[in-house]
This record gives sequence, C-alpha cells and structure tokens, in this order.
Amino acid sequence: MELVTIDDIRAAADRISGAVVRTPLLPCPWADADRPLWLKPENLQPIGAFKLRGAQNAIARLDERSRSRGVVAYSSGNHAQAVAYAARTFGIPAHIVMPDVTPQVKIDNTRGYGAEVVLVPIAERESAALELVEKLGAVLVPPFDHPDVIAGQGTIGLEIAEDLPGVELVLVPVSGGGLSSGIATAVKTLCPGARVVGVEPELAGDARESLRAGTLVDWPIERRARTIADGLRSQLSDLTFAHLRAYLDDIVTVSEDEIRTAMGVLATKGRLVAEPSGAVGLAAYLSRVGDLPRGRTVIVVSGGNVAPSLLADVLGA
Repeated sequence: MELVTIDDIRAAADRISGAVVRTPLLPCPWADADRPLWLKPENLQPIGAFKLRGAQNAIARLDERSRSRGVVAYSSGNHAQAVAYAARTFGIPAHIVMPDVTPQVKIDNTRGYGAEVVLVPIAERESAALELVEKLGAVLVPPFDHPDVIAGQGTIGLEIAEDLPGVELVLVPVSGGGLSSGIATAVKTLCPGARVVGVEPELAGDARESLRAGTLVDWPIERRARTIADGLRSQLSDLTFAHLRAYLDDIVTVSEDEIRTAMGVLATKGRLVAEPSGAVGLAAYLSRVGDLPRGRTVIVVSGGNVAPSLLADVLGA
C-alpha cells in the first residue's frame, strides 16, 4: 500500500495556502517545567476544526469536470462542515450525510455553509452517502480514508516541525486516523527524534487495541458511540492503519471525566473553547504523565464545535 509522503504534504500546503489558517503554536506558562507545552489551536480554523485542511486539498485536487458534479460526504460533524465550506469556496453543490445524533450546532453550521444535509441513523451514514453518489453522479470526499485528505491534515505536522523543530512529543487525537496519519508522517520525517502519540477515549479505544494487536480490531458502533467525544467514534481504515503502523509511536486512552476536565482547563487556562474530541490530547498530558516522555510537547486541539449546553455543564455554569 502506497503511503502519503512529505512531498505530498508539502504540495498540499501550497495548494491550501490562503484557504486555511496557519495556526500558531501557543505556549502554556501553566505547564510543568520539565514538560514545556504548546497548543496547536485548530479550533481557530474558519469551520472550527482541522478538517478544512483535508477537505480543501481533496476538492482542489479534482479536475474541473469532476468537481462540477458536486461532492458528497458523510461525517459526525467537522468533516461535514469542512466539505460544505470548501465546496462553497469552489462554487459547487455539496450533499452531506450526518448521523441523527450529531450535535445540533454542527448540523446548523453545515447547513449554514450551503450544503444539503441528510440525517440518518449513525450506522447508515456511509451507505447513505454511497447511494447519493450513485444517484447524483457526485464525487465522494471521505472523512479520512483518502491520500489527499491525509496529506491535507498532514500540513499541521509540517507547521509544527517548522515552528518548533526541537519538538519532542506530539499528542494528536485518533479516530478514523486521517489526522494522526498525516501529522505522524510529517513530524517523524522532519523531526525523527520526536515521538508522536495518539490519544483516544477509553470508550472508543479500538485504534489502541488494533495497534497493539497488529491487525484491525472491530468495535461495534454502539460501543464506540458511548463516548462524549463524538468526533472520535470512527474506526481506522486499512490506509490509515498502515500509516499509523509506520509512523505512530503509541496510543494512549483517556476517561470521560479526564476529557471533561481537560475541556475546562483549555477554557480557563488556555482561553480556548474545545469540543471533547479536541481536548483528549490535554487530557493525556494531564493524566498520563507516567505513560508519556517528558520534554517539549505540542498538543493538537483539533476542534472547538461544542454544544453550548455541554460547555456550560463542563464549566459548572
């Protein structure tokens, strides 16, 4: 299986320049002295999450004839918004299939970017999207299982390596594996002494189990859907698993309470609004000290599209 390369990621960076925010590394003066910490705030992207990078790159790579037919995507929320937003910038139609349990804020935002939203039971989102592709003749933009999407997400790792070449640890959320595949590829290529560790919820720990087993392990969607981190309920594909086996150093898991605590710390100390999926990296930093190497650490805050009621509950408002 052919893996994404650093050249693919650099090409993606050129392709999406101007369409996405080159997010800064924010130093955290409240971090441990022997574990200096920087946050990579992808929640500051126009759609509130990193997914815009992969969607923009994938649509930009289409030829004009294919692009004119429009695009279809399936997503629990952030990829949906990203494809809708990117499609609008290219002036093409977008049809997005979303689980009917998706937070309303993500559904509303996707519609706000001009996409046609189709709500289905969570287990039917992929099959419903494939039916739309057949019906409309549109192009499917998958949430993670595509080299152009992986290369787009990898631009985050490229920026980390450029802005902090002495980085020693990068903590990145793991779900379908597009984000972690791209970042690990870039960071391990450009900063071979750094470790890249994935983080996922204990209640959706299939990627960790797969990495340890050396083969993909299936968790039913009902099992993965228990976590508050709705953006981390997908499973690895063959393509993303191959990338993680080649480049990722480890995966750790965090509890639901640890995720909620990290959301609060990001809001009160980091001045950043993070959804549960975006807070898992900090949850690991705070609660898995013994499992992680010390040194200069970067945490990817992958998104900030959180329901106001959940945020208020986490903050005790």
